[in-house]
Amino acid sequence: MTTVQLPFWLRTPPKARRVRRPPLSPAEPRWWIGVAWLVLSALLLGFVAHVTLVGSLQHARAQQTLYQDLRTQLALATAPLGQLDVDGVLVPDGTPIGIISISTVDVSVDEVFVQGTASGVLASGPGHRRDTVMPGQEGTSILMARQATYGGPFGYLAALEEGDVIRITTGQGVAKYEVFGIRREGELLPQALENGEGRLELITADGSPLFPSGTLHIDAELVSSVQATPAPVLTKEVLSPAEFAMAGDPGGWLATLFWMQLLIVASVATRWVRMRWGMWQTVTLAIPILIPIAAATSNAAMTLLPNLL
Repeated sequence: MTTVQLPFWLRTPPKARRVRRPPLSPAEPRWWIGVAWLVLSALLLGFVAHVTLVGSLQHARAQQTLYQDLRTQLALATAPLGQLDVDGVLVPDGTPIGIISISTVDVSVDEVFVQGTASGVLASGPGHRRDTVMPGQEGTSILMARQATYGGPFGYLAALEEGDVIRITTGQGVAKYEVFGIRREGELLPQALENGEGRLELITADGSPLFPSGTLHIDAELVSSVQATPAPVLTKEVLSPAEFAMAGDPGGWLATLFWMQLLIVASVATRWVRMRWGMWQTVTLAIPILIPIAAATSNAAMTLLPNLL
C-alpha cells in the first residue's frame, strides 16, 4: 500500500507545546529587581492616594474633632487667650484655639486653627505661630496653613483682594480684619505697627501645588476693637526650625523608616507568594495590604517635606 504525501501547505502543523518556565527564586537578581519595582509602584500609588483622598479625609476628620474640642473649651471659658493656658502652662502644640473664616467670591475658608506650625501639626489645619500674639490682640498674629495637601486650607489665598474681610473667633470673641496687602517672598514688608494696632499675617506656599516657588503672605489690619493682650513668654529665638515657613520636621524620620521597612517586608512577602500562587490571587491579596501601608509611609514622609505644601 502506497502512502500518499500531502503537499507541505496542506499539512497540519503539530500543536506547539507551551514550555513552562520555572519561577524565579530569591537567588536570582531579577527576583529582587521585581521587589524593588513593587516597592516603588506601591509608594507612587500610596502617594497619589494620600494627596488626592487620604490626606483630605484625615484633615476633615481632624477638623471635626478640633471643632468639638474648641466648642467645649469656649463653653467652659477655658480656651487659650495667649501663649499660656488657664493653668499658666504653655499651650501644647495641636491645641485648638480659634476659627478663621473667609468668605469671598473666590475664597472660602472655615477652619479651626491650632497652636503650632510644625509640619505634623499643620496636617490637621491652619496653625498659629507660637511666638506671636493671638488674633484680635495688639501686635502681629501669624497663621500658617498648607496650600495643597491635607485639604489645602489656604490653597486659594492668592485670589484675595484688598478690602476682603477675615473673621477670627477665639475665646475673647470675634476679631475682624481687612486685607490691605498681598506679597511674595522677598517683597517689602508693611510698615511697622503703631501702639494699639493689630495685624494678621496669613502664610502659605506660593506657585504650583506641590511645586512651590516660595511663600505667599496676606497682610490684614485689625478693624475691630483690640482685645486684651497677655504679656508674651516666648520669642522667635526659642522656636524650633521646623516651625518656620517651608520647613520640614526631622522628627518624622523614625515613623517614616518604620513604615518603609514594613512596606519592604510586605513587598518581599508578596513576591514570595507570587512564586506559589497565581498572578490574580496574589494581586487580590496584596493590593488591600500594600496600598494602605504605602499611604501610611507617604503620610509619615510628608512631615519631612515643607510644612506649607
